[in-house]
Amino acid sequence: MAEKTIPILPCRTLQPVLDFYTALGFAVTYRQKSPNPYAVVERGGIELQFFGVKDHEPAGSLSTCYVLTDDVDGLHAAFRTGLKQAYGRIPTRGLPRIGPLRDMSYGVRQFLLSDPGGNCVLVGQPTIDDRHHRRAPEETFARALHHAALLADSKEDPAGAAKVVDRVLHLDDERPTPVQLLRLLVLRADVAGRLGDERTRASALADADAVRLTDGERESVREDLERLEELRG
Repeated sequence: MAEKTIPILPCRTLQPVLDFYTALGFAVTYRQKSPNPYAVVERGGIELQFFGVKDHEPAGSLSTCYVLTDDVDGLHAAFRTGLKQAYGRIPTRGLPRIGPLRDMSYGVRQFLLSDPGGNCVLVGQPTIDDRHHRRAPEETFARALHHAALLADSKEDPAGAAKVVDRVLHLDDERPTPVQLLRLLVLRADVAGRLGDERTRASALADADAVRLTDGERESVREDLERLEELRG
């Protein structure tokens, strides 16, 4: 037997959602206007289906699905390129948006997409066989980064992530390394943008720009620096 699971996700109107997935390289393989709005998009082995609901509220949507791939970096790069061509920039906050690549504590390298319908699509590639969460680091700032990243990109709780980061950045008796500080500030700017807190977002971006890194340190946070450039858009 060969089974396949196909997510069926809500949206208020089909066209903005279809435009978004077309920008990502999907093809619209089916569209129905009546009796109910319905459409299907496909890209390689990924198939997503959508139905229109007039009173659907994208900002409050809890609809989620997970896509497993063997090339998460390639998909992330291709999606970013397509979105930049379609929107003139890489959308990092609001709807739609694409998140950064992160190595999660449960053995998956993943990123998050939120489409115009408010649907969250997680795209990930297993990196280890054990899917259980690894223990959080003991060191203060590494532990904060661990928990804040989980809240922001796994639980979709940017407010919770902001609280974690703010707490450790205001400690009086401990200071993060430059690398830790840069990563914390980039994450803080990211979640502030998702929360619509432009003042904190601008402040975190400015503080991140002021962090001095060696060439070796810059290489170790290359993905965070790329995210910093995106967040300025």
